Amino acid sequence: MPPLTPTISRETPFKIDLPDSQLSYLQKKLSLTTLPDELPESGLDYGVPLSDMQRLLARWSEGYDWRKHEAELNADLPQFTRGIDVAGFGTLEIHYVHKKSITNTLKQVLAFSGPGLFIEVRKILPLLVETSKDHPSFHVVALSLPGYGFSEAPRNKGFSLAQYAEVGHKLMLALGYDEYVTQGGDWGSLITRKMASLYGPKYHKAWHTNLPIRPLLFLSHIISSLPIPFLEYTPREKSGLENTLRYYTQGSAYFAVQSKEPQTLGYSLADSPSGLLAWIYDKLRRVSDNYPWDDDEVLTWVSLHLFSRAGPTAALRIYYEVVRSFPEGSSILTMEERTSIPVGHSYFPKEIISLPSRWFSSPYLVFESQHESGGHFAAYEKPVELVDDLRKMFGRGGGAFNVVSSSDGYLSPS
Repeated sequence: MPPLTPTISRETPFKIDLPDSQLSYLQKKLSLTTLPDELPESGLDYGVPLSDMQRLLARWSEGYDWRKHEAELNADLPQFTRGIDVAGFGTLEIHYVHKKSITNTLKQVLAFSGPGLFIEVRKILPLLVETSKDHPSFHVVALSLPGYGFSEAPRNKGFSLAQYAEVGHKLMLALGYDEYVTQGGDWGSLITRKMASLYGPKYHKAWHTNLPIRPLLFLSHIISSLPIPFLEYTPREKSGLENTLRYYTQGSAYFAVQSKEPQTLGYSLADSPSGLLAWIYDKLRRVSDNYPWDDDEVLTWVSLHLFSRAGPTAALRIYYEVVRSFPEGSSILTMEERTSIPVGHSYFPKEIISLPSRWFSSPYLVFESQHESGGHFAAYEKPVELVDDLRKMFGRGGGAFNVVSSSDGYLSPS
């Protein structure tokens, strides 16, 4: 287990404030964009349609106001940086959002760790800190993973799940939270599971994910390509398995590229704003459940990757490092890490991996919730539903009620 004592460093308030030179350079690069041709009636079959790219690039060049969105992000999200020492990797400056619930009686904490962009906490933050006599509220910490957003990137090879978990854990300790719970999707699911394994139950008290994965059963039922229509599953379960198989066979090419040659891909993403836009927009569109992405929303997400502290290539390396960290002959889909603290699952039908809930039988599984719609970005697509699940799991009568000993999270009666 990594050392538990965090490096003592000052918390520094942070505001996004890009220099004008970066914005001017972006406009110059956009003016030099060369677009490819497109086959007639190709639709979505070949990837992002040319018409979508033309519309988004025109908006980015002529109508999108970064300063407006920059100011809104700063107003919505209280941001900070702090140095975190990672065993064997030195001190990294970590960027994070931190907001406490307004009641002084509240001590329960939620550490939210998504795929890496802090913007994903934007919609659930005001809901989570909302105090009430009827549901628990949370202090919220949402970090930019090292190499994402405005966090410093690792400077050496081998920075994998244990190191990302160490960063999250030490950040919580540095902020004064020696007991905490977590919620995560995408990489956050794997990282918070690793945190549960390394730091539970003494520090890490419970965790929740909207991307439950059961690797061994996934292998036996999905990779073997058994005829799903003949399996004894409900229509919803069959749909989820079919969606998972479709992702595994048709939609995970980006994962393969990023986990094998992140540097090669990185040259294109770092040099070409239009290339980065196409790469990220394709993922936003494909893995969400008919979420009506506004063009400015897309451009803000892409801009945060483009203007990130380390550049867009750094965010690819987690794929390479995590895949390479598993023993030969194993992978994310075969390694199953046991945890011994309460866990909760939220199932959204258009998640990239959507497995039957019956696969997750465990004495530590204390909460499950099935939703009728929603995809991979649950905190952004379905913020009310996700927060409601967390309130139920950690509220009175929930399986993780009072796991943080100092408070139950409810507003005290007047």
